[in-house]
Amino acid sequence: MEDGFSTYSSLYDTSSLLQFCNDDSASAASSMEVTDRIASLEQRVQMQEDEIQLLKSALADVVRRLNVSEEQQAMGSRRGPTKARPMMATLPLRPTVNNGTILPKKGSGTLPSPSGPGSRKDTSTPASKSTVRRANSNEHVGTLTRKDSGDSKGNRTRAGSTGSNSSGKRSDGKQRDPVFNAGMRRVTHCKEEGYVKMYLKGRPVTMHMPKEQVDSYCLEARADLPGNKLKLDWVYGYRGRDCRSNLYLLPTGETVYFIASVVVLFNVDEQLQRHYTGHTDDIKCLAVHPDKITIATGQVAGTSSDGKQLAPHVRVWDSVSLHTLHVLGAGFFDRALVCLAFSKSNGGNTLCVVDDSNDHVLSVWDWQREDRLAEVKCSNESVFAADFHPTDSNIVVTCGKSHLYFWHLEKGVLVKKQGLFEKQEKPKFVLCVTFAENGDAITGDSSGNILVWGKGTNRISHVIQGAHEGSVFALCMLRNGTLVSGGKDRRLISWDGGYRQIQTVEVPELFGPIRTIAEGRGETVLIGTTKHFVLQGSLDGDFVPIMQGHTDELWGLAVHPWKPQFVTCGYDRQVCLWDSSSHQLIWNKSMEDAAQSAGFHPSGGVVAIGTQNGRWLVLDSDSKDLVTVHTDGNEQLSAMRYGPDGNFLAIGSHDNYIYIYAVAENGRKYSRVGKCSGHSSFITHLDWSVDSQYLVSNSGDYEILYWIPSVCKQVVSVETTRDIEWATHTCTLGFQVFGLWPDGSDGTDVNAACRSSDKSLLVTGDDFGKVHLFSYPCSQFRAPSHVYGGHSSHVTNVTFLHDDGYLVSTGGKDMSVMQWRIV
Repeated sequence: MEDGFSTYSSLYDTSSLLQFCNDDSASAASSMEVTDRIASLEQRVQMQEDEIQLLKSALADVVRRLNVSEEQQAMGSRRGPTKARPMMATLPLRPTVNNGTILPKKGSGTLPSPSGPGSRKDTSTPASKSTVRRANSNEHVGTLTRKDSGDSKGNRTRAGSTGSNSSGKRSDGKQRDPVFNAGMRRVTHCKEEGYVKMYLKGRPVTMHMPKEQVDSYCLEARADLPGNKLKLDWVYGYRGRDCRSNLYLLPTGETVYFIASVVVLFNVDEQLQRHYTGHTDDIKCLAVHPDKITIATGQVAGTSSDGKQLAPHVRVWDSVSLHTLHVLGAGFFDRALVCLAFSKSNGGNTLCVVDDSNDHVLSVWDWQREDRLAEVKCSNESVFAADFHPTDSNIVVTCGKSHLYFWHLEKGVLVKKQGLFEKQEKPKFVLCVTFAENGDAITGDSSGNILVWGKGTNRISHVIQGAHEGSVFALCMLRNGTLVSGGKDRRLISWDGGYRQIQTVEVPELFGPIRTIAEGRGETVLIGTTKHFVLQGSLDGDFVPIMQGHTDELWGLAVHPWKPQFVTCGYDRQVCLWDSSSHQLIWNKSMEDAAQSAGFHPSGGVVAIGTQNGRWLVLDSDSKDLVTVHTDGNEQLSAMRYGPDGNFLAIGSHDNYIYIYAVAENGRKYSRVGKCSGHSSFITHLDWSVDSQYLVSNSGDYEILYWIPSVCKQVVSVETTRDIEWATHTCTLGFQVFGLWPDGSDGTDVNAACRSSDKSLLVTGDDFGKVHLFSYPCSQFRAPSHVYGGHSSHVTNVTFLHDDGYLVSTGGKDMSVMQWRIV
């Protein structure tokens, strides 16, 4: 043991730290400049942090060596406690009985763990390679090798532990479990004590089972798939901010558009949606064939849950049957697809595609034969639109940043003619293109001008100077020959055949700039906006939203306790209350701060919203009026949970505390009881017991702790906690749910879980855009599930509606809300 300490003391010479601490140069009496004194203090704090980290590492190593030593002695002699036991009593540790980790006592001088991912190195010491197998014959081990899976979401909010080291729980008179390699995820079962231990990222998570299951539980038993399945019922949202030409009306009366990896076919009159779900990641472009039945959509490159790269490709499908007809270009395209268009004059036999590679390759395909006819490097700059000439299928026009090109397809080669601006000032961006009846090309640009290019030429024949204030984002030629333009100025302007202005309509600021325009039935037009609204109206005005959604990452989700309603909130600072029966937005409210979490009071009268900076507010669920505002800490609040009796509110924060408030007057009066202190990393999930007497919490370093919230005290007695009946189950760690963790999991890739009210189903949302449906309880290793795609980003939250007939999932970066019917 001594050489263990000497090894660490040799690694770090503390004399420099002592010298630094005794240095008086940073004191007020010093002659140093203020900035130098601050720098000196920062350096001192950093050295002290390094020292603390080193001590933690040394301590973890000591504990590990003790464990291994005990194991060897236990296997050799089987004579109970070893002589090393008294040593443990002298170590300054607080054993946390509940989940089998030993963590440093949290004193007033302890620095809170940073909440951001990767902000401090994980100092847990991995076990030595020769791991000793526990000799207890009652313990069964299930093993799987963890594949390295990269961080799938760009900015993951929930990360691995930023807290301190964990090593196994001590239990007097019992042999120890080995500390397994961090690269493995193992599950062990100790029948004598009635617990299952799972290792996530090398950290032990001990989960005690109810007494009634101690004798009958078997780790090797196979779990069954749930008898129910999910069917996508409704998708809320539209992708308008960064996609163009993605809104059309089909002859069936359905409006077609996309969000996430779903194409939505929405019949507004009948309020019915159908969904094409053939894609595996974000859809970026859409084109409708002249037959108005065949549709082509293009997606980005993605990554599957097992780490495999999914190639960007085009899918051509039938909008009546929703069957995929052809898949084009898998292995040819790079990164993503940005533009698609069918030819018009040759029966729509050819399809032009532009990808998002550095050269933005333009390719022309015989899509029915899946044969590439030609390809060419289009531009090093962004390409915004590509379209075939209406009367000549050998001419393709592309436009984008500082370019407008006319391409002629001749004998398998695309030949380029550059648009000549001549006396006209060349715009920075050519943003959209359409065609007049006589074959003239018409473009809209970032200077607010509309330019007409003579048929078959690359020269300007007419200019509408300053048609819009700011960029012209969209052009649409109506059947009657009227040209409609829309722009950043939110104006919708109609022009006659001589390009004279007929009338102007301004879209309200709430809806945002016009991104795309499509012709509707009769006199109606459809508009997609950059704030993710789909509007329907006429050129006379009066536009009404037929679809809307969030415009930034979504995390907050809560269901009404007895109505078919749910609340969503996110980083766009919008709180939205939706009706799941009519699929309508009931109200939305703008906030000052980005929202992170939400929770309804059991009465349904109010909903609490947690933000990213420690502020939380309570809104009246009928009027959306503000009831109260409070602040706890300055970090994000990731869980807002009312007790079932409505008398307490628990708030889980990224500052490692759970704040408890007493609630009166049906959620309209709040007084702080205190805060539960004991976690060494940020709080991720909370659940209340049925009788509102207990609270269970999960944290970023995989701790499970139990509390009596009315007095803010931790419960460490296993016998007290193992048989508590929980009103909800949103915690992702616990005996009843540990089977939800997939092969190769790093402990952060399941973001949310929810148990159905009838306690038969468990749903989870993961980092790979998938919603999983399990049977509940889910307490078998590698439990099977039904898996559903649709989201193209990490699924941030999932929850059943009050009657278990539907469930709702929210996407992070894809900003979508999906409602699933349970069948």
